[in-house]
Amino acid sequence: MLEWLRELRQKRPRAFAKCLARIRLLADSGCELRRPIADFLRDGIYELRAKDGRVNYPILYFFHGRNVAVLAHALTKESEVPDVDIDRAVQRKEAFGRNPRGRRYDAGE
Repeated sequence: MLEWLRELRQKRPRAFAKCLARIRLLADSGCELRRPIADFLRDGIYELRAKDGRVNYPILYFFHGRNVAVLAHALTKESEVPDVDIDRAVQRKEAFGRNPRGRRYDAGE
């Protein structure tokens, strides 16, 4: 996720700014976000939606506990989120659930 954001920042600064704004909105609003900003996909995975022109930048995330959203995967697309990417986010959710302390990153640190 961080690598994707770094690359996006270098290659498409405007898209990066839009994604970052959505991530901050998720941090502020959490599970209260609804369509068109966010949507439930399946298996506890949600999609945070950012768009720049015709290109969509979905950021997949899940909740751990009541108040923590974990960014799991991001991609650039023009249509629906592929099942393989949702499956990857589900695997990351399961891995995080087994060892949440070993996979922590706090942007404030």
